[in-house]
Amino acid sequence: MTTLTQKCLAALAALAFAYSSFGDTPNEDVYLAPDVFVAESFDGAPPKPAVLWITKELKPEIQKILGHDYPALRVRYWSEGERSAWILEEIGKVKPITVGIVVESDKIVRLKVLIYRESHGWEVKHSFFTDQFKEAELTKKLRLNKNIDGISGATLSVNALERLGRLALFLDQCRAQ
Repeated sequence: MTTLTQKCLAALAALAFAYSSFGDTPNEDVYLAPDVFVAESFDGAPPKPAVLWITKELKPEIQKILGHDYPALRVRYWSEGERSAWILEEIGKVKPITVGIVVESDKIVRLKVLIYRESHGWEVKHSFFTDQFKEAELTKKLRLNKNIDGISGATLSVNALERLGRLALFLDQCRAQ
């Protein structure tokens, strides 16, 4: 092989390696840091975090809401009086979406996409979508009492946020017991 051919092959190999490594890096858009969300939810003075254990009694109800088991043994949350803040994750299509949800008096008062990792469906981060969750309550059948309009091309992300809204309302009821 000539020196020029060897240099070209080496350059192509380096380029191929560099390009392939970019594909492995997660696409993560942080819209609001979780600690900032919690602080904002309690007027800049968040309470100490608490923990809700996912007991065998809670698992079937959580599975009804999510369609699968919750991937942890406990959930951390913050609460003061009737208000609680939850940071939960659910898979959209293939990657987790991190969402902050504030519940007060058995209603969602705020739902915010904190970190989005999917390549499609990012439109769910906008307030025109998340504002639909305000005042939503959980029915006895573990559904929201409001219809949430979808977004074309973001169905899986919409569904994930709806499940998380239901889960936060359910977990809030459990912490109050």
